[in-house]
Amino acid sequence: MLQNTTQPPRYRVGDEELVTVIADFLALGHVDNIIAMIRQESRYIAWIGRLLEDERYSVRIGVLVLLEELMSLHFDHLSLALPGLIRRLQHPVEWVRGEAASALGIIGSADALAALPSLLNDPSPQVAEIVRDILEEAHHG
Repeated sequence: MLQNTTQPPRYRVGDEELVTVIADFLALGHVDNIIAMIRQESRYIAWIGRLLEDERYSVRIGVLVLLEELMSLHFDHLSLALPGLIRRLQHPVEWVRGEAASALGIIGSADALAALPSLLNDPSPQVAEIVRDILEEAHHG
């Protein structure tokens, strides 16, 4: 008698689908789930900049909470987020620039803060104010 040795098909989830899943989880407030994912696969932290482009405010707030939590856990790979965040400082949409500046302020490393002075003269007064506040806090904090 032959046994059925076929295994169920394996599905591969692409990066775009994972970014969508992460955004959806952040929108629902499941930051702890995303922290667990990032601790298992640190490359996901590089997607922070992309997540800040999400139009859902709850996703963007979730990203900032995520960064604060990772900072409190002394997560070693936050520098992987810097290139994507620094690119978003030139984004045509002002709230993306502001969110990227806020994220860099949370990370607070010398490299993160060094990217911010270019936005002190941002066309958006709100973005310029965010950057001023971050740099002042870094200087006095």
